[in-house]
Amino acid sequence: MIKIPQHIAIIMDGNGRWARKRGLPRSYGHYAGVKAVRRTIEACLDLGVKYLSLFTFSTENWARPKDEVEEIMKLFSKTIREEIDNLKEKKVRVLFMGRLNELPEDVKENIEWTTKETEKFRELTLVICMNYSGRAEIVDAVNKAVEAGKKVDMESIRNFFYIPELPDPDLLIRTSNELRISNFLLYQIAYSEIYISDVLWPDFDKEELLKAIKAYSTRERRFGGI
Repeated sequence: MIKIPQHIAIIMDGNGRWARKRGLPRSYGHYAGVKAVRRTIEACLDLGVKYLSLFTFSTENWARPKDEVEEIMKLFSKTIREEIDNLKEKKVRVLFMGRLNELPEDVKENIEWTTKETEKFRELTLVICMNYSGRAEIVDAVNKAVEAGKKVDMESIRNFFYIPELPDPDLLIRTSNELRISNFLLYQIAYSEIYISDVLWPDFDKEELLKAIKAYSTRERRFGGI
């Protein structure tokens, strides 16, 4: 019997290599990656996954060429506008986490609009990590606690995270056969099961997701116990 994780987090890697293999500009890989996001959301809804977190744009990604960053930001706004009706129809709540205040104004407006439009839904919670860094989240949480005059411990620090109620991922998937976690959800993945897929993100589909879930199902999660 397959155990379905409550929360799956994915490091979506390989858009650029996918495009390069086809002799296309990197931007084509990002557009193809959007289709993989759509397929993955559909698959999670079919399988009964309740939370899906996607590493969309990291704080380190600002170091990429300016035109690529601008294209990614345009693609984000375009995609969210095009997909919102489908997300609402399927009762998907969309949340965003990261240093959102540093994003372009139009992106921030789309984030606020999307959050409000989907806030009542719970069939699947889609968490889009934008301008996100695991280290930054921990630093920001500590600073919030200091400003509030609170002393934190291993559990109470969660109250100061970007989305305090978000459960830890049961399964972390990284595509493109890279063996790194790239500063993603550093605190939350302490006991997550990790699955590395050799598929580039634009080629990721329900079959690949099921491979990851089947591998997850075979593992015994002990959380430091016996």
